[in-house]
Amino acid sequence: MTNTRKKNLKIFIIAGEVSGDILGAKIMREMPDVDFVGVGGQYMTRAGLKSLFPMSDLSVMGVFEVLGHAGTLIKRIKQTVLAIIKEKPDIVLTIDSPGFAKSVVKSVQKQGVLGTTKFYHVVAPQVWAWGASRAGKYAKIFDKLYAFFDFEKPYFEKYGLPVVAVGHPISDGLEKYKKTVKDKKIITFIPGSRMNEVKKLLPIFRKTIDKLGSNYKFFMPTVETTDEYIRKNIQNWKIKPDLVSSDKRYELYANTYIAVAASGTVSAELAIMHIPTIVVYKMNLLTMLLAHLLVRVKWVSLVNILMNKTVFPELLGRKANSNDIAKNIKKLSLMQNRTKIIDELKRADKHWTRCGHNATELIAKDILTSTTK
Repeated sequence: MTNTRKKNLKIFIIAGEVSGDILGAKIMREMPDVDFVGVGGQYMTRAGLKSLFPMSDLSVMGVFEVLGHAGTLIKRIKQTVLAIIKEKPDIVLTIDSPGFAKSVVKSVQKQGVLGTTKFYHVVAPQVWAWGASRAGKYAKIFDKLYAFFDFEKPYFEKYGLPVVAVGHPISDGLEKYKKTVKDKKIITFIPGSRMNEVKKLLPIFRKTIDKLGSNYKFFMPTVETTDEYIRKNIQNWKIKPDLVSSDKRYELYANTYIAVAASGTVSAELAIMHIPTIVVYKMNLLTMLLAHLLVRVKWVSLVNILMNKTVFPELLGRKANSNDIAKNIKKLSLMQNRTKIIDELKRADKHWTRCGHNATELIAKDILTSTTK
């Protein structure tokens, strides 16, 4: 059969945070003959994207934190909408950041000027945590959704939105790190990629490191959006962690004995690599109270949700303090506790991949197939 797909396929791609930037870059590399324009960070830039504006302008999480950055977000939404209308892409591909993605797509569609442009979204919004009825809102504006897990499909298909389950992209290439011998003295602190969460967690991490003292070696990975802030912040620390660029993070994780990580995609990476981890998160008090009222799951880390049990200990809100973190580090230093967690992480392996296929390859292949007449 002759492939009649347009040679100059144009995709407007949007990522709003580091995990989406990494995923976006992988997707771009799977489609070397496609013209990409849009918004991304350092990884998508390396893959050939010239970002419309700094991705860090979108890296905000939490209801009240977002309100504090409303002016910038509104400006960037308008700028993105105008750029999409100007470019007239074949596909608008949004990655995670559902709030920004939804605002942009709805605004573009209201203009009614793009005609045949399709709107695809990667990473299923967690409607199973925030309310299943929210899936209907995404079905009204997107033409297709790429989800990571089969259990997510029915929530959206119920409203007529086509869903393709591809497995979790972060599992691609991480298998080789599982067998690395861990350095019993390396404790890795991961403060996250958003500036608001980093500012809340760094003081706690500093106190924790002081409590643990010189019996351990401390490391901390940094990302594009927070590197400069972290470097300046730790200058006056009594015990300074060694900073590692995001490009070297997997080598660091592979040698890590225990990780203390901000809730987010990184906890899934650590689960896949079988690294015993303490998940922490500190949000605005009002945001935390709202989350307690609205969220319908017991845990925030994905491995706990998938396994329906506490695999990674979670210290959230007031529990995210130096005393509790230090106590949990000492618990995970006991071999029986460490072995128990690793055994559970091995059982969770079945959830991450889809029949051994590369998730980003499946996304790219489906996109190209969908544009073939």
